[in-house]
Amino acid sequence: MPGFSPEIEPDSGPSSNIRHRGPAVRIAIDGPAASGKGTLSRRLAAHYGIPHLDTGSLYRAVGAMVLAAGGHPSDPAAALGAARRLDPDAVEALDIRSSEAGRAASIVAAMPEVRAELLRYQRRFAKGGAVLDGRDIGTVVLPDADVKLFVVASAEARARRRGAELRAAGTDISDAAVLADLTERDARDSGRTVSPLARAADAHLLDTTDLDIEAAFQAALALIEGRHRTGAG
Repeated sequence: MPGFSPEIEPDSGPSSNIRHRGPAVRIAIDGPAASGKGTLSRRLAAHYGIPHLDTGSLYRAVGAMVLAAGGHPSDPAAALGAARRLDPDAVEALDIRSSEAGRAASIVAAMPEVRAELLRYQRRFAKGGAVLDGRDIGTVVLPDADVKLFVVASAEARARRRGAELRAAGTDISDAAVLADLTERDARDSGRTVSPLARAADAHLLDTTDLDIEAAFQAALALIEGRHRTGAG
């Protein structure tokens, strides 16, 4: 399943300041859905030769497991049970990238019990150094991360990206429908009482609205390397 397994593909380019800090460096990347943070996180993990975890995949898997069992993601007992049974190898067959899984993920992610269960998983994963992306990495999961980025983009740009992604996967959906879904998810993710989507006070803001992945990657590298050159962190 994308996001669960460590993805370590060392970059063959020039060395960097952060690479010299050793394998335990932890990079926290947060932002709303379809802002580009997932693709950016994978590129950064490959560049620095450290594992990557898409934490949204954990919540999508939990939501998809509940749906596959015939339950409803708003059922706390069913959601917590799925979180406790979560096994990366056992959920490969689940469609965690569907719009249904995305909505279910946003629902189960608002449950304190589910978040507490998955929080332990995420912190164990990051212990030896990693790039984690999600909604509350810099504020809750890794508040002491070496570097934090908060990635944003306009709602319209995000809808175009996610719509193209879904249509490429065979889903017949309009950008307008995707925009409505993203707007609903944004409100739910930002408004929940437990671990809401929020920018950490010490996170760098990166707006990818008008950037392609290469430009976003270079901008992120500049922010990360600049932070370490100045000794912040």
